[in-house]
Amino acid sequence: MMRLVRSDLPSGTVTFLFTDVEGSTKLLHRLGAAAYAEALGVHRRVLREAFARHGGVEVDTQGDAFFVAFPTASGALAAARDAVAALAPGPIRVRMGIHTGTPHLTGEGYVGGDVHRAARIAAAGHGGQVLVSSSTVSLAETTMDLRDLGDHRFKDLSASERIYQLGDDAFPPVNSLYRTNLPVPANPFVGRKRELSEVLALLTRDSVRLVTLTGLGGTGKTRLALQAAAAVAEHYPDGVWWVHLAALRDPALVSSSAAQALGAKDSLVEHVRDRSLLLLFDNFEHLMEAAEELPPMLAACPKMRLLVTSRELLRVPGEHAFPVPPLEPREGTELFAARACAVDPTFTLTETATQLCARLEQLPLALELAAARVRLLSPEQLLERLGRRLDLLRAGRGVDPRQQTLRATIDWSHELLDEDEQRLFARLAVFVGGCTLESAEEVCQSDLDVLQSLVDKSLVRVRDGNRFWMLETIREYASERLNDSSEMQGLHHLHAEHFLSFVEAAEAHLAAYSTDWLDRVSLEHDNIRAALDWLEASGDTQAVLRMTSAVAEFWNIRGHIEEGRRRLQAALAADLHPSAARGKALNAASDLVADTSLMAALAQEALRLHRDNGDQRGIALALLGLGDVAGTQDDWATAKHHWEEAARLFDEQGDERKALMVRRLLAWSYEKLGDKENAGALYESNLLRARAAGYDHVTALSLEGLAIFAVAEGRAKAALGMLREAYHLHREIGDVWRVAVAVGRFARPLAALGQAAVAARVLACGQALCDELGAVEPWVVTMNEETLAMISAQLTDDALEQEWDRGRGLSAEAAVTLALRVGAITAVGG
Repeated sequence: MMRLVRSDLPSGTVTFLFTDVEGSTKLLHRLGAAAYAEALGVHRRVLREAFARHGGVEVDTQGDAFFVAFPTASGALAAARDAVAALAPGPIRVRMGIHTGTPHLTGEGYVGGDVHRAARIAAAGHGGQVLVSSSTVSLAETTMDLRDLGDHRFKDLSASERIYQLGDDAFPPVNSLYRTNLPVPANPFVGRKRELSEVLALLTRDSVRLVTLTGLGGTGKTRLALQAAAAVAEHYPDGVWWVHLAALRDPALVSSSAAQALGAKDSLVEHVRDRSLLLLFDNFEHLMEAAEELPPMLAACPKMRLLVTSRELLRVPGEHAFPVPPLEPREGTELFAARACAVDPTFTLTETATQLCARLEQLPLALELAAARVRLLSPEQLLERLGRRLDLLRAGRGVDPRQQTLRATIDWSHELLDEDEQRLFARLAVFVGGCTLESAEEVCQSDLDVLQSLVDKSLVRVRDGNRFWMLETIREYASERLNDSSEMQGLHHLHAEHFLSFVEAAEAHLAAYSTDWLDRVSLEHDNIRAALDWLEASGDTQAVLRMTSAVAEFWNIRGHIEEGRRRLQAALAADLHPSAARGKALNAASDLVADTSLMAALAQEALRLHRDNGDQRGIALALLGLGDVAGTQDDWATAKHHWEEAARLFDEQGDERKALMVRRLLAWSYEKLGDKENAGALYESNLLRARAAGYDHVTALSLEGLAIFAVAEGRAKAALGMLREAYHLHREIGDVWRVAVAVGRFARPLAALGQAAVAARVLACGQALCDELGAVEPWVVTMNEETLAMISAQLTDDALEQEWDRGRGLSAEAAVTLALRVGAITAVGG
């Protein structure tokens, strides 16, 4: 019997409000049953009155939670404001979430993702807190105070959304996936309820530290692991982090890849230590030599847990294996139908389709490949073709039948390709992590129509409009085809030449801190690694030196420090010929190594070689490195001498950006040598020239230097303005470490304005961000200690400790917003 749609429910653009009582069970025990029932009754009356007053319609009520729909965003915000104010004197604290969308209205009520989104937002809040989505804020006609909490993701793993808080009260961080890099899946999570529940039970059991999801490629290990990691995020205050290993070929890089995913500047163990976090190592099977590192890693980091996906067991102490089975029949059919409807909206599920899913053994990848064909072939035709191919390709005894079946499925898809498609399919396997259309055309002589055909047949996927890639299982199959062909050597050579040219074209842009080029190189990083591996294996040492030196600035800015050091030092050790390529690599290596004596040795050799070769730019870069060495050793006079000479040489070459970067260091040396007047003048000159030329990195650093002088001269508010601009420039560039340092800088002008409590919070946030990155530069430590002394003079020890604890939980954006807001309303200062 069809249910009629409720006539009182708003339709079209609707704003949803969800509520929930925080700590209801504890409150029941504290108040007693009678008092709690009375308080709950008052709470219900207050909420219903507030909702009705502003046009809200009660959709559903479950226990102590409300689901209400409003025809306007402003009405929902006003109702939430009134409700929170009315409940404030009582014992009950209610969390609320508000989101606006265009749901489908049926006889069952509202249907669509917007309903789930509103519920997720509400669940992320705290008692007394009202969280609001960006869609609601954009439609609200109100002057109510809305505080920007930044971008957040929730446990459904959907894309991040800007979240706001109604009112200015202080609450703990939002219970979202804000400390994570879990990728956004392309499709909703289907089925796996039992498996998800069992994996969650393992991940929340105290005795379990390492869980390995095993199974062949295409069984959905990664999707299940991502969903499980998101679901347990609240158990890990320091986040859940995804480490993608499929493109990695060197087991020695597993730990450093994890450190990079966490944003660490030092080793993984040094970074994690007592932090409570979950690491998801995805696709471990080809890096088994690194498995023995995991137990010592866990021993050194007592609050860390590991979730691993692999085609085979790691076979290490403490491992808890979880074999990922095929989908249940109902779930497999649901997955196939969902994917088939995405290809052909007229598709309807039939008994034949159910039989097809059974013949595919409910393997997710096989189901998706088959579903991609429904536009051309009926389920009956698919079943007939698949039956022949499975019988033909079935392997003998001793082979995992699931792997046999998956290979048969891919074989069958491959056999459906024509000769041109098969050739391009194999060639594309030379790329690691995907490629652009231009790269496919240059390396593989790709024809656009043939490439489009592979996309249509789900063997190649498209991301961001111009990024072509394969599922790893598909790429491995294609690699076998390539390795069996006569084209393998030639294609790898073309691939290496292509990416050598790419990084050399990028080199000048990377030195200029071009965000666009930094992002482009980041997308191609796995291809660059593969090209370097090929060049190293083929013995082309000069090409390796050229490539490592060209990409070194990217490794430095984006935090791949350990990999850059290892690659450069290996390249230098493999080729001692005093070539121009070696000279560039020496300069690059001296900028990346941590050991001061090694840094000095590399820079000195670089200086000698460049002088012998008459390379004036190389000489300038070597002098810049020697100045860094002297500064690290607190020999500021020598540092000043080297930097003055380097600046002169860059001027002669017409490289204004590099000259300004060096003069910013010169200003620092003047300051350290007590020449405050010249230091300030040089910072000011640098700022004017850098701003005029659009050199954002130099502009930001010069602003930070001038902010120090502004505070010393009693112009703290002016300093806050300078720091605000510097902070935003660092963020736009993507310089994560400079962002962390910049946050802590805001504390000094706040302390000078007498806002010691807020200064303590902001400094604590900056220090926490630096700690997460392993940023222990001596000059940063000294700067923060000086600021802390200013704060300590104004606060008691207990007050300082309390504010410090509050600040360590702030995000960078929240800390800067707080600093600027308090600075703007402070009556004293500059």
